[in-house]
Amino acid sequence: MKNTFFIILSLFLLVSCEKEIDLDLADQSGNIVIEGNITDQPGPYIVRITKSVAFTQNNQYPAVTDAQVIVSDNTGQTETLQYVGDGKYQTTAFTGAAGRIYTLKVQAEGKQYTAQSTMPEAVPFDGLKQDSFVFGGETTYTLLPIFTDPATLGNRYLFSFTINNKPKRTIEVFSDNVNNGLVNQRPLFLPNDDEDGNSHKVVVGDTIHVEMQSIDHTIFTYYSALLQIIGGGGPGGGVTPSNPPSNINNGALGYFSAHTLSKRSAVIE
Repeated sequence: MKNTFFIILSLFLLVSCEKEIDLDLADQSGNIVIEGNITDQPGPYIVRITKSVAFTQNNQYPAVTDAQVIVSDNTGQTETLQYVGDGKYQTTAFTGAAGRIYTLKVQAEGKQYTAQSTMPEAVPFDGLKQDSFVFGGETTYTLLPIFTDPATLGNRYLFSFTINNKPKRTIEVFSDNVNNGLVNQRPLFLPNDDEDGNSHKVVVGDTIHVEMQSIDHTIFTYYSALLQIIGGGGPGGGVTPSNPPSNINNGALGYFSAHTLSKRSAVIE
């Protein structure tokens, strides 16, 4: 199975999903794929537009180079993005801030696609706490993201991490359905097996770079479905050829996410 991300699914991920999500795993080759992110950190922000490919093709997605891409928010801010290559369209002066509603409009190949995402309030990412356990003679390391969930129900989080300087990114999503208003108790499980060549066995001295995002409900649903596809043996390793429920209309694949962003790193001891 071709993987865009190496995914670790814990029992906590299973309880974080709110309901079963029906997934359409049809071959979506040739569809527009839009991946856009706006954060509360300084830009520029990127919207990448490509075309999906068939199951049997390599994960090399053709770039869409002549689209019109506009982002705006509910305060009146708007900007037309500039094409910078590799299917990427980039802002120059646009700013992201928590609490705002962001809109994406894309005109490409004779069709218009729109999406909205609300950036949640930031939740402080206070640090990382290391732990480990031994099973079958192998040591598995964990990192506990330290943060306190707000009292209001409905917060959603995406955590991702990379190891040392490797580009491969692992993702997990959390909801507060089972720990609303409490200090987080759900760890990130670090790889302890490199037999398939797709992962890196974490050892003492490795540096783990962790990102915490506060995401809205539609993005939580998207990534929950994506994790089901990959973790459940589905054919996709990214937004194509499987199609988790997108918040972009008119048949586009992908997502548009306005989220807060915090980063922490830890060296395994």
